[in-house]
Amino acid sequence: MPIFAYKALATNGSVTTGEIDAADRPEALRMLDRKGLQPVNLRESTSSAPVAKRGKEKSNTADSPKPSAKPSAKAAAKEKEDAVPDGPIKLKRQEVVLFTEELSDMLSAGLQLEPALKSMENRQELGNLKAVSFKIRQIVRDGVNFSVALKKVSPSFGALYCSLAAAGEASGALDTILKRQAHYLKTLAELQARLILAMIYPAFLVLAGIGVSIVFVTTLIPQLTSLIDSTGGKIPLGAAILIGASDFIKKWWLVVILVLIAAAIFFKAWKDNEANKPAWDRMKLKLPLVGPVITSRFYVQFLETMANLVGNGLPLLRSLELSRDATQNRGLRTELNRVIEQVGDGRSFSKALIRTGAFPPLLIDMISVGEQTGKIDQSLRRAAERYDKELDKDLQRIMALIMPTVLIIMAGLIGAMAYLMITAIFQTISKLG
Repeated sequence: MPIFAYKALATNGSVTTGEIDAADRPEALRMLDRKGLQPVNLRESTSSAPVAKRGKEKSNTADSPKPSAKPSAKAAAKEKEDAVPDGPIKLKRQEVVLFTEELSDMLSAGLQLEPALKSMENRQELGNLKAVSFKIRQIVRDGVNFSVALKKVSPSFGALYCSLAAAGEASGALDTILKRQAHYLKTLAELQARLILAMIYPAFLVLAGIGVSIVFVTTLIPQLTSLIDSTGGKIPLGAAILIGASDFIKKWWLVVILVLIAAAIFFKAWKDNEANKPAWDRMKLKLPLVGPVITSRFYVQFLETMANLVGNGLPLLRSLELSRDATQNRGLRTELNRVIEQVGDGRSFSKALIRTGAFPPLLIDMISVGEQTGKIDQSLRRAAERYDKELDKDLQRIMALIMPTVLIIMAGLIGAMAYLMITAIFQTISKLG
């Protein structure tokens, strides 16, 4: 069995060295972790003789931790491992943001990934993040990439998060990528909070409109029908339409609800099918109000990712491939595939964007200037800032349109029903006179 020489930090802060027998390096790391030791250096020893091993251990007796501290360290490590739940761990959005911010701050301060995760694991107020940090650190220590470890440990990080983490690992700018991702997640959370706040009043209006409609259908329209029939008058066309709709809903309301539920289930199954996802993604880009927001968000994310990757020395083609992998919309990913093919054939970045016809002229002009000046990363970052402002304007425009749109729809619906009923009543009264 191979012998591994190690240098590690004990729980009391002392430095200890020695050798251990293990089948491979990951097993050696796990053995050290069970002993409560944080490895600083671990390598396979060239000397495997037992005598040499005993001599090495004897020579390092002075640096080893006190025997009384070992059982407590082992017990603490065992207790921590037992406290981690099995299987994927689900996190709230606030916990994902906190994890991203904490880790990006530690990486920016100069810590390596494993010590940073170890530090988060030892925090007392992080809740589920302690278990997530522990499991990610165990996987990373076995030689697995950080982005792959994220996928294995928790589904809450999502495909976009993991793709951006992979891009950060490839470029050596993981701290910058995580910092921008934390900003994006916080912006998304703020947007959802603003949307919920803006929808409170329209939601009350919709509920009130539904209640008024139910009163019309179940009470007022039947009374109006009885009144007109008793006078022998003719029901106006508008009132007849309302009465027919009322009778249909009262008779077939259960069937209508079941049809709506079935249609929703069918639509969800259709859009979740892998064969239909590209078509659904292209449809989302053409939706009014929503399409421009999705496109602007893509420009911001694409430009920021490209700026970070190119700025950290990655080749342009590799940066494009990583940016494509971090793009969720299949329609936009197809356009990036066309750009990658043309850049791979030797065309410049700006010319490839022009030939696709899917990118705005302003974005292409800014990238072209960066190519001419040799500062393409700065041009990409400036373009990202510009489209970030455009995205904010689009979101503000949507928030401003929500309330008046709901008001107009509800006012038109209730007003139309009230007008038809009042007209029918006046006609009936005039015939009585």
